[in-house]
Amino acid sequence: RHSMLPRQMQRVGRDWIAHWNSSQVFSWNNPISNCIRWVGHYPWATFPLSVPFDFSANWRWPLCFGPWRQFQNSNWQLDNFTQHCCFHLSNSNMKSEGGEPSTKKRRLSGQHDTSTPEKETSSSNQKEALCLSVAHSEGNCTSKRGAIQRHWEYFCQHSRTMKTSENKATNQSNRESEAKFDFTVMSYNILSQNLLEDNSHLYKHCQQPLLIWAYRFPNILQEIKQLDADVLCLQEVQEDHYRTEIKSSLESLGYHCEYKMRTGRKPDGCAICFKTSKFSLISSSPVEFFRRDIPLLDRDNVGLVLLLQPRLHCKTSAAVCIANTHLLYNPRRGDIKLTQLAMLLAEIASVACQKDGTFCPIIICGDFNSVPGSPLYSFIKEGKLNYEGLAIGKVSGQEQFPRGQRILSIPIWPQKLGISQNCVYEIKKQQKEENTGEKMTEAKLNDTKKIVIASEKLSSKLQHHFKLSSVYSHYFPETGKPEVTTCHSRSAVTVDYIFFSAANDDVAAQPGTEDSLNGGLKLLGRLALVTEQDLWTVNGLPNENNSSDHLPLLAEFRLIER
Repeated sequence: RHSMLPRQMQRVGRDWIAHWNSSQVFSWNNPISNCIRWVGHYPWATFPLSVPFDFSANWRWPLCFGPWRQFQNSNWQLDNFTQHCCFHLSNSNMKSEGGEPSTKKRRLSGQHDTSTPEKETSSSNQKEALCLSVAHSEGNCTSKRGAIQRHWEYFCQHSRTMKTSENKATNQSNRESEAKFDFTVMSYNILSQNLLEDNSHLYKHCQQPLLIWAYRFPNILQEIKQLDADVLCLQEVQEDHYRTEIKSSLESLGYHCEYKMRTGRKPDGCAICFKTSKFSLISSSPVEFFRRDIPLLDRDNVGLVLLLQPRLHCKTSAAVCIANTHLLYNPRRGDIKLTQLAMLLAEIASVACQKDGTFCPIIICGDFNSVPGSPLYSFIKEGKLNYEGLAIGKVSGQEQFPRGQRILSIPIWPQKLGISQNCVYEIKKQQKEENTGEKMTEAKLNDTKKIVIASEKLSSKLQHHFKLSSVYSHYFPETGKPEVTTCHSRSAVTVDYIFFSAANDDVAAQPGTEDSLNGGLKLLGRLALVTEQDLWTVNGLPNENNSSDHLPLLAEFRLIER
């Protein structure tokens, strides 16, 4: 059956290079043992590819076909070919039923995804319609073939194209008492090379050369250059790569870098980098979630909290608190996740607290290993959580059928951690007595401690005093499809977030929340996310152009101080 080739296909030519557009779907794994369907004089003829192929920019057809003249005269035009033909390249490394995500299997087999609405709209119609102005131009998107197409979404009356006229109008308005400062913040899990190699089963869909650090880092650095954020919050930053390449590369772009490595054997950590032309550093506070004397806190995750001074052209004492973290992954240890989050919030409360008792504007970025709508996510946004009777495996919502069925204890963490149920550092009573000059007998002190312990045990309610909103809405309103921030062979979900303390007049502000902020942040725009289906059209993550299994999140804010 392999011998009946048409004469027009006997030789393609030595100088003909195959150019592939983003609509073609490839599986990068070798060997390739499937077939190409040729659209020309013989539209249903199939021809086997018996050898491995490298689908790079320099890939050429094998020199086994007829003269180029014959091929040129056969009405096989490249434009028609790319529009009508279909490539289905097998994946020999993922033969089991559980090897590929179900949506990817349906796509490769030509079946429709019955879990989504029958009629799909274009990506520009999938974004929020309320108070949103979307930039549709191709110039705002990356121009690489096969790259993920993302665009900026601007909230009403805050488009970059409107900034000049808006600033002129603002100077003549009644808001002259407000000091304004616009800046952008990125949150990006760049995928530690060490973790990639330890979890290679998550990247079976990737071509191996795309997974080496020498290929990945230039891509990551190029993304950072193109997005040009004023503040970078990076997770999974490998220490040796940070020391030898990442820090120096970012410093050459005008960033000052602060880094906190994990405390255990894993050689990665969190970094916050900011442009020195926009901010100056007031303080840097690393947060270690490991505590040797507390069995619950036996994990080596970390956080980092910076207090930055904007370089404003007007007199102001405004400061911005930027926090970055990567919480524990384990879906069955919600108790550890909540405790780590409480420790981060306590440090933020300590750093962001001002002399008048209010908090400066706050931005919290990171990989929280929790999905939208989960108890942990709701606690961040709503500022309260009653965890009585909550199963430990349901805290993060990562598993549809959680295996951790143990109920959270009350309280979750021991008193000696020194953090209250309001997620602030407790003031030791003895220190308070010294400040006030009061003295208590030893018996009264012991009684007080018993009362405190008893009250802690009775309380199953967590609280924090920040008014936080999420930059992203997590679902496309017209289709109901979820936004995705990470995608690999096992799953495609949202686990990365940018939370911020909204100004009182911001559309994203939460009504009814206690006003404990001095001014606030107004969300001006964000870089749109995509669906799982969009990601699999470029073979998921990582791929040729996107070298992490996470997408970068990017938002533009305006600092408002009254």
